[in-house]
Amino acid sequence: MENVNIDRETLRELADEGNESALDRLADLVDAAGELEELSELLDEGSMRAGFLLTRRAAAAGDLRELQRISDAGYDEAGSELERLLKTPGAE
Repeated sequence: MENVNIDRETLRELADEGNESALDRLADLVDAAGELEELSELLDEGSMRAGFLLTRRAAAAGDLRELQRISDAGYDEAGSELERLLKTPGAE
């Protein structure tokens, strides 16, 4: 299998043209770089992959406010995760 190194600029251009796979790959790269603000921007653009990645981070940190924000931005699983944490005894 060929290892293709695609730069973020190219992914951004493809994502802007409506390519969902490019948007998902861009979200993965941004997440790996730890750039949470940009990851949040991708969620605001409709990236469900960004929503998943942000939810995973927020749930691991027990960040209830962030889970609510992600849910409000349209990623429903964040709301489910928020409810799960709220029902868990000792959740902060």
